[in-house]
Amino acid sequence: MQINDSTVALVTGGASGLGGATVRRLHAEGAAVVIVDLPGSPGQALADELGDMVVFVPADVRDEGQVQAAIDAARELGTLRVVVNCAGVGTPGRVVGKRGPLPLDDFANVVSINLVGTFNVLRLSAAAMLDNEPVDGDRGVVVMTASIAAYDGQIGQAAYAASKGGVVGLTLSAARDLADKGIRVMTVAPGTFETPMLSGLPGDVKAVLEKQVPHPSRLGSPEEYANLVAHIVDNAMLNGEVIRLDGALRMPPR
Repeated sequence: MQINDSTVALVTGGASGLGGATVRRLHAEGAAVVIVDLPGSPGQALADELGDMVVFVPADVRDEGQVQAAIDAARELGTLRVVVNCAGVGTPGRVVGKRGPLPLDDFANVVSINLVGTFNVLRLSAAAMLDNEPVDGDRGVVVMTASIAAYDGQIGQAAYAASKGGVVGLTLSAARDLADKGIRVMTVAPGTFETPMLSGLPGDVKAVLEKQVPHPSRLGSPEEYANLVAHIVDNAMLNGEVIRLDGALRMPPR
């Protein structure tokens, strides 16, 4: 399914980082885009910068009403065919640390945003796509974001790795659930990327991270993530799979 000026896309976590680059790429291809992010994000500034057919809708991905409002805003722009889930948090914490066991609320919050929030967006957007007329056999495409932490969870990443492992496990099941409806589901599992989470690290720390990547030995750029999303939308045979985007990186324990 080609991205063009008849495509409407919705991107969660779309104000910056991987999501922001994806918004820019889809808009450059001609799509109308709804940016979904928290109220305090620079989502409106990005929408203002890109101009026509880009709308910011503040929302918490865990909130059914707020996500539905964003989907409704997308449908007002045209036919919603592409949804990209980039919203997430990476709160660290050991299972048992210096202050005792990891607070259960901390663990639950990460899983709630990264996994439950992703599923909330998936289910509501897929329901909205059911009325779409198929284009090249597809009514729509949903791309979720996991992490290589789902496979190589490091010390202090118990909550994050578990949440992203859940997204990995959801991928094939969701794709099979939605196959007869003409909706594809894919997941990208990025390695270490130049996102707001990592870009503020000291230079020496960043250099260590870059050396861990076999080739190319650098942090990934958000544009490379966005490029892969665009290819997933275009390539009809990509369905029910998780693609590691990591330069052959396998994370060490710490």
